[in-house]
Amino acid sequence: MRLRLSAPIATLACMLLASCAAMPAARDDGATYLLVRHAEKDVAAGKDPPLTAIGAARAQRLAASLADQPLDAIYSSATRRTRQTAEPVARAKAQEVIAYDPTDAAAFARRLRAEHPAGTVLVIGHSDTLPPLARALCACAVADMDEGNYGIRYRVHFDVGGHASLREFRD
Repeated sequence: MRLRLSAPIATLACMLLASCAAMPAARDDGATYLLVRHAEKDVAAGKDPPLTAIGAARAQRLAASLADQPLDAIYSSATRRTRQTAEPVARAKAQEVIAYDPTDAAAFARRLRAEHPAGTVLVIGHSDTLPPLARALCACAVADMDEGNYGIRYRVHFDVGGHASLREFRD
């Protein structure tokens, strides 16, 4: 009798262990928002300029630098220069670029936190919209960005406890 009960219990225990092993691990690394200014634009090309050759090369380098970084979403404002900066990354990741309105940083920050509470998100924006977005995300001091500097990037990270940190990178 004792032998009959131990076999089903052992089988059940094995099944439970196997099902736990097959479950994906919960993401417990918080959320990271990568805020990147669009690459160099053709200032002589009018209201919605494309990237210059130098800007296109910078966009390719961005894609290469993010090759090993999983991205949960890629956002870009609707301008040609931001889309052209985001497109090499999106192609490499086989993802769509999601358009966003950069004029209301606080609303977009709330949207990012609500829709992407974990993982990593790339946002391509502008010199005058990324600092307010970084401020709105982390409630920290962020200096205005120089219009002539295309190599500034921000990394806003929230740990699992919801504490924010900001790092600025320059090319």
